[in-house]
Amino acid sequence: MEAETTAATTMEEEKEEENNAEEEEEEEERCELEFEEGTDPIDLVHGANNGVDLFRQFERLEYEALAERKRRALQDQFPDRGEPSKKPRQDEFLGATMEEIDEMMNFGIRKRRKRGELRKKGRKKGSRKKLSPEVSRKIGDATLYYASGEYKEAIPVLHEVIRLAPNLPDGYYLLGLIHDSLKDRRKAFNFHMIAAFFTPKDASLWRKLVAWSIELRDPALVKHCLSKAIVADPEDVGLKFDLALLYFEAGEVLKAAEVYEQILGVGKESVEARKMASKMYNKCGKSEKAIQILEDYVNTNPKADMSVTSLLISLYMSNNMHDKALGLINVLESEMKSLPFGLKAKSVICHALLGDMKHAEVLLQNVPREHSGEVEEAVAEVANSLFEMGKYDYALKFYFTLEQVVGNPDGDLYKKIAECYIALEERNNAIAFFYRALKKMEENVEIRMTLASLLLEEGNKDEAIILLSPPQNSASDKIEENVKGKEDESIHLQSPTPNSEAISNSTPPNIKPWWQNAQIKIQLAKIYRDKGLLEDFANTIFSSVRETLIIESINQKLKPVKKLSKNILKERAKLLDEQQPDSVFHGFRPLAERNDLVKAFRAKRSLEKIAALKEEKKSAAIAAGLDWQSNDSLDEELPRREKKEPPFPGLLQEAENHILIVDLCKALASLQRYWDSLEIINKTLKVANDDVMSHERKEDLRSLGAQIAYGTADLKHGFDYVRYIVQQHPYSNAAWNCYYNVVSRLEDRYTKHNKFIRYIRNTKNDCVPPIIISGHQFNYISQHQAASADYLEAFKLQPDSPLINLCVGTSLINLALGFRLQEKHQCILLAFAFLYNYLRLSDNSQEALYNIARAYHHVGPVTLAVSYYEKVLAMKQKDEPVPRLPYEEKSPAQQNGNYDYCDLRREAAYHLHLIYKKSGAVDLARQILKNYCTA
Repeated sequence: MEAETTAATTMEEEKEEENNAEEEEEEEERCELEFEEGTDPIDLVHGANNGVDLFRQFERLEYEALAERKRRALQDQFPDRGEPSKKPRQDEFLGATMEEIDEMMNFGIRKRRKRGELRKKGRKKGSRKKLSPEVSRKIGDATLYYASGEYKEAIPVLHEVIRLAPNLPDGYYLLGLIHDSLKDRRKAFNFHMIAAFFTPKDASLWRKLVAWSIELRDPALVKHCLSKAIVADPEDVGLKFDLALLYFEAGEVLKAAEVYEQILGVGKESVEARKMASKMYNKCGKSEKAIQILEDYVNTNPKADMSVTSLLISLYMSNNMHDKALGLINVLESEMKSLPFGLKAKSVICHALLGDMKHAEVLLQNVPREHSGEVEEAVAEVANSLFEMGKYDYALKFYFTLEQVVGNPDGDLYKKIAECYIALEERNNAIAFFYRALKKMEENVEIRMTLASLLLEEGNKDEAIILLSPPQNSASDKIEENVKGKEDESIHLQSPTPNSEAISNSTPPNIKPWWQNAQIKIQLAKIYRDKGLLEDFANTIFSSVRETLIIESINQKLKPVKKLSKNILKERAKLLDEQQPDSVFHGFRPLAERNDLVKAFRAKRSLEKIAALKEEKKSAAIAAGLDWQSNDSLDEELPRREKKEPPFPGLLQEAENHILIVDLCKALASLQRYWDSLEIINKTLKVANDDVMSHERKEDLRSLGAQIAYGTADLKHGFDYVRYIVQQHPYSNAAWNCYYNVVSRLEDRYTKHNKFIRYIRNTKNDCVPPIIISGHQFNYISQHQAASADYLEAFKLQPDSPLINLCVGTSLINLALGFRLQEKHQCILLAFAFLYNYLRLSDNSQEALYNIARAYHHVGPVTLAVSYYEKVLAMKQKDEPVPRLPYEEKSPAQQNGNYDYCDLRREAAYHLHLIYKKSGAVDLARQILKNYCTA
């Protein structure tokens, strides 16, 4: 007997422990909110709260009420800790009922219920504070006024009720009803919201607030009201569905999945909630959780909903659990007479992945031919899966079946068929179906590029050019002729490149037409280049490449943003202020993604710091006795220049495009568009860093710039390139010849040239060409003494150079013929010494004899000059090739096909006839001209 009593007592204690949570909720329900003294709720609703959010006040009141309840419980459990500062009055005890005294005596002590006795929920009868007769009478009067439609008389009465009993929800609720009848939904919402805070378990009121907050289009407020309504009525599944949908629309998929999971097992909607929870978990990456939710339902329900089973099979397949999916399909097949077509398709995919293709053939024969969305989706899924597996022949069969089921397929289907033919290396069929796809998807760049590549592989460059060229009125006829042979393959092709005007009108303004795509232009330019059509090649991409280089150079100048501007901070902080401005309930957490919320809070703190700093500066200025002038216009920063997207994004990121740029510059130079070529070279070298473009490509561009430098009217644009070549090859005579070809046509005192020559002479003392060029420049400006000094310096370095000996001799002769030199005869003798040395080094060549004859003729001893002229006339010099650069034009003699352009006999005969004529031998002079100077 004692054992039975002990067992019963134990069972009763266990039941009491199980009900602890419910008793705590009961105590929380009795927790009341109270306004502080001096607070007028009416002013709060009307907005006279001095900027304090009403929501924050109610939130604080809730916390204070909860803390007060816990303090009372602690005081009852430990009475020795202290006594209350104020003793209760005797009439307070005398006015209490026996139930209230009993409740107070047993507060904090768990009361044992009798066995079998049902626990009563909610507040006990009589425990609520009684209303004063005046308040009760006024509420009754206001209710009568409301019922009779006398709203103006009811409002002041209810205001008085609220002032007398500010913690009573009835007055707020009636005011809300009255303002709603007066079509003032905002005030009605505010009063109902206060009433709901005082009656948090009133589910119907919270549902009403949910509907009104949806009308106000405030997601944060909707979420708050939904949460309160769910707490008030946890059994209302519809509220949880609404909350989950709200989370999903806000991008918080995981929270939506958790809410859907809470609905499981509640009512008929649990199946739909289970499916949604599984989808949400799978979407946020928790596939195992998603599968587990569906498996729990399928394993515990023999007749599970088919949609749930189908979803579980799809999850199995998407997570590579094909054996489980196939096993579940086999179980369903054994239980059902006939599987739905969608499950049959999934079974075929699983068998194919496991290496069994027999079921695919069976399914092909049993595909319904009638138009059905379910059948289309299933056949497309099978075809795409087989395509991904590499079973292109089977995929083709299903794609053709899908074409028959759909009737009028879109371009994606034809594109898939063409890709299958490419994989099977049947290019002609692939081209045919790409044309079909292009007919339905004219703006698709990928299809057009792939089709052009196939045409190039087949050698149809002209057709590829028409395909990629901007549409013209005449383009349609050409394409129809090119694809005329494809009509036998059941292709009815209208022009895939219709009139450009019609396409421009149909294309949205923010989307570029296909012929302006970078890939299209580059591919078309490459075809022109390979065919040797340089003008078409240059015209296709020159403007786009030029604009791209200009934009890239501008983008490089834009410095990265280290500090966000005030405008950006305000834009981010707007997320925290999206609640309705005329509502007194603010402060709800905005419904947005975590990253956006973090940015918004940071922006708000930054703005507060900026405002505090501004206020501090203002206070300091006023304290110093200065006039504070706040210029708000300075706070608003100028709009920052954003980086623009060039016509050819990433042009310099690929090495293949570097070759294209070099070829473009060469083509422009060949077309004698030197300015355009040099502009592209300049901008490319300016934009391309060493990490972007290789050194070899840069060398190609600089060499090309040097070659075309003297082909322009203004040679200053090419000077930098020839200077760079000389710097790279300082001891190359060819490089210095190229440099001097450009410099010799510049102005007399070109600063860059003079500085460069001085720099080279100082850094490379043994380099002869810059010394000779310097001497030439001095001779040109008649400073023969300085020129002689330079030539003699070069002679010290290369005494056996015929050119240097010639330059020294001619410079000394010019110096001797001047007026300031006293020892002229000695200078002339020295000059002829160098000239005869030059004659010896050149092996008595015709050129050397002619130069000595000219020197004697110039100095005065004409007898010696005649002898050397006659030696020149007695020799015949064969023609030698004239050095020239690749882009340099031939000399007039070479262009006309004339020969003997290296022979100096004509020049010697002319000067000899001048001597004879001056000496009086006219007949001899005439005979010389007749023999050597006539054609």
